[in-house]
Formats: sequence, C-alpha cells, structure tokens
Amino acid sequence: MQRWRGLEDIPQDWGRSVVTIGSYDGVHRGHQLIIGRTVERARELGVPSVVVTFDPHPSEVVRPGTHPPLLAPHHRRGELMAELGVDAVLVLPFTAEFSKLTPADFIVKVLVDKLHASAVIEGPNFRFGHRAAGNVAFLAELGPTYDYEVEVIDLYVSGAAGGGEPFSSTLTRRLVAEGDVAGAAEILGRPHRVEGVVVRGAQRGRDLGYPTANVETLPHTAIPADGVYAGWLTADGERMPAAISVGTNPQFNGTERTVEAYAIDRVGLELYGLHVAVDFLSYVRPQRTFDSIESLLDAIADDVKRSRDLVAAYDAR
Repeated sequence: MQRWRGLEDIPQDWGRSVVTIGSYDGVHRGHQLIIGRTVERARELGVPSVVVTFDPHPSEVVRPGTHPPLLAPHHRRGELMAELGVDAVLVLPFTAEFSKLTPADFIVKVLVDKLHASAVIEGPNFRFGHRAAGNVAFLAELGPTYDYEVEVIDLYVSGAAGGGEPFSSTLTRRLVAEGDVAGAAEILGRPHRVEGVVVRGAQRGRDLGYPTANVETLPHTAIPADGVYAGWLTADGERMPAAISVGTNPQFNGTERTVEAYAIDRVGLELYGLHVAVDFLSYVRPQRTFDSIESLLDAIADDVKRSRDLVAAYDAR
C-alpha cells in the first residue's frame, strides 16, 4: 500500500481512482463498510482505491484544545486499511489555510486535479470544506461536471454495544473512557489498542514479582478508565497474554496516570525502549487500595489468573 503525506506526494502520473474521505479514527465496523465498498468499486472499475484522511484531527485546528482522544494513530489506521485491501492512503496536513478551502475548491484541488476520482464513496453524514459546508448532496451535484460518481453507504449498523446506537468513533471513545472495552471491541471489530514506548517506572511491579511494561502512550491516546484489564502485550512481533493496570497506583500514593502491562508467565523480558502495543480484551476490576502488601499480592495473583483464563477462553473461540 502506498502512503502519501500531502498532495505533493501523489505521483505525477497518477491516473483515475476511487476515493473515500474521512478521519476514520479507529477504522471501526462502520468505517469498514465504507472502505470495503471503496476497494470493491475500485476493483470493479479496474483502478486503485484511495483513502484520504487528515492530521491533525480537524477539530484541533478549527477549535484548538478540542482534539478528541484517538482510537488509533495514523500508522495503525494505515495497517488496518491495508488489511482491507486499500491501495493508497493520503494524509492531508490539516492547517488553518487548508480549513478555509470552500467545498468546491476542495473537490477540484483534491478529488479532481490530484486523485482524478472516478467515484467517491462516503457515509450519509460526510461533511467537508470551510465550516463543513459541503455534504454528500453537494458532492453528488458536482459529479457530472467533473466526471465522477458518488455512492453513499448506509452506516446505521448497530449492535448491543452502547445500547444499540449506530457504530461511531464518538460512541467507541465513550465506551473506552467508561472501561467498557468489550463494548468498544464490538464496534471496532477487534480489541481496543494502546501503543507507546516502554519506559522505566518505579519498578514496584518487579519488586513484587510481577514486572510490568510501563507504556508511555502516544499523544491524545484514548485510554480506558482506571482499573485492571485482561488482554495482550505485543512486543517485537510477539503477542503475549497480559494483565493490564491503568491508573495512578493509589496503593503507593501515585499521582501520574499510567498504563502498565504484565506479560503473564513470561520471565526475563527486556522491553525498555521498545515500541509496544497493549490490546484490551476485558475489564477485570476497579483500581483500589489494600490494607497490606499481602492483600495486594493476593489480588494481583487473582488478577493474573482471571486474565489468563479470559485470554485463553477468547483464543479458544
């Protein structure tokens, strides 16, 4: 899959293509419907498929300080899109100047002059251009003028997560923030992932016999509510069952919120400085303090057992 940053990265000889545009944070099951149809239509027409997205999130430029928690960084979104068969991803730097493009100018500069769109696939609520003035009706209105077709994909797919609300990034962020990682996974189609570099912490886990990877998460990451979770720690391409702790470690009067993952039944791991991924499968219990170190150790042992069993049951499905 080709990855471009900015319109200038698009090859000069780029021909016709089928395009979809959006933030696509999380590449959840609703997004997968749109992107999957984009790939399918591109193959029908015998041209490449392109996903256009933005960095930073448009809200951070339009309303500074309102950047939403991110469900997936751009490199992870690219991986997920590649798995769906996308041929190219264009990340457009979203600047104050870019935000002022009228809908018509956006269509010409991006879809027509650079990507030579044969078709554009979008959800019903797609908005674009200055003050989000453009919509799918306007996009379709200009289609005959610039020789592209528009297809709107109905995203109103719902499940048990969020009480049956339609799949959306907003709902997924809410479920993650509430600690409902199982509900978030239903929308995403996979467990929610947090990434970052392993840094040195207070090393209390090591002293207690449960050494953890203290993950310095990427900016704006959507981090689950404080508590203990079952899931996986992936490092150097190896995916390991893990018991995961999120919070400030009140047992030791901590103040900094951290994500720490204990790789179950693994001894001698050296992960400092590595970029790792933590996948959240299931909520185990809230964060709390204990009367003694012995009580804490008993609770950790139980957390590890429950996490081991939950991961094993999931893997056996």
